[in-house]
Amino acid sequence: MLTIYGVYRSRAARNYWMAAELGLDVKSVPVIQARRLADPLDPGAPLNTRSPSFLAVNPLGFIPAIDDNGLVLTESLAINLYLARKYGGPLAPQSVQEEGQATMWTLWAATEVEPHAVKVVLAYDNGIEQSEEGQLTLRLARRALKPAFALLEAHFQRHAWLVGDRFTVADLNVAEVFRYAMTEKELFDAAPKMAAWLDRCQSRPAFKAVMAIRAAEAS
Repeated sequence: MLTIYGVYRSRAARNYWMAAELGLDVKSVPVIQARRLADPLDPGAPLNTRSPSFLAVNPLGFIPAIDDNGLVLTESLAINLYLARKYGGPLAPQSVQEEGQATMWTLWAATEVEPHAVKVVLAYDNGIEQSEEGQLTLRLARRALKPAFALLEAHFQRHAWLVGDRFTVADLNVAEVFRYAMTEKELFDAAPKMAAWLDRCQSRPAFKAVMAIRAAEAS
């Protein structure tokens, strides 16, 4: 059985979504972020990223991590590429060329998009979006994200999906990175084809099911 370590209010949501798309039986171990606790090492603290039992799984102390019948992996986007490769189906690349494209889009999202998108979501999570510091952070993030939005907008002028003619792991991975920037309406208004693609991704039943569980978790 596939075990996923991490709460739904984390990057683990990406892996829960992928597992739901694949119809996998999953054991969920709700490890929370240590930063959310006053004293993560308190004996009564819930299982968190600094708990010794979790550090035995991932010594770096980050979620998510998975254990797939003894194989332990970390890094949420890489985990999804692995799950697609192992379990196959329409979300998986169907050729070497598609595998290359899926890897390319995933690495692009991780290196060129997520560092800026994370700044957006953290500004809101930390409640500083209206402060001078927060406004500067958001302006700089929007400026950095504009080329990525423009690239996808151009791609979706010609294609419905990132790889082939169907929803794949590439779409799931990239959509999850761009979800962090959904508060920035002006970016999406300037990229309507890209916005429509993200809406198609998020309209999938598996995504909605995962987000419903996420919404029910303690914030």
